[in-house]
Amino acid sequence: MTDSASKTLFQKILDKEIPADIVFEDELCGAFRDINPQAPTHILIVPRKPMPGISAMTPEDKALIGHLFHVAAQLARDLDLAQGYRLVINDGAHGGQEVPHLHIHLLGGRPLTWPPG
Repeated sequence: MTDSASKTLFQKILDKEIPADIVFEDELCGAFRDINPQAPTHILIVPRKPMPGISAMTPEDKALIGHLFHVAAQLARDLDLAQGYRLVINDGAHGGQEVPHLHIHLLGGRPLTWPPG
């Protein structure tokens, strides 16, 4: 069992130690609204398994990663993002990752430009 001091911010949210606007939960992951949204819809999809980033993925994590993308697609349907959306995974400091726990950003609700920044 992980003590609260060593948990990531996202683990604390999934464990309901920190409040969040949770839009989805199952045994493998949770999804909640970003507190600093970059689009009208900005959801973070986070595995319950502590994983610093996508670069820490092992062969055993393939099913979990697939599940996260499946949840993202279902949320996009549920949130009426039929005109399009973007999924983003930041990895490491140079990739723009701020919380050292793998997460997928689901962004939509407006036209998105490229390159993102």
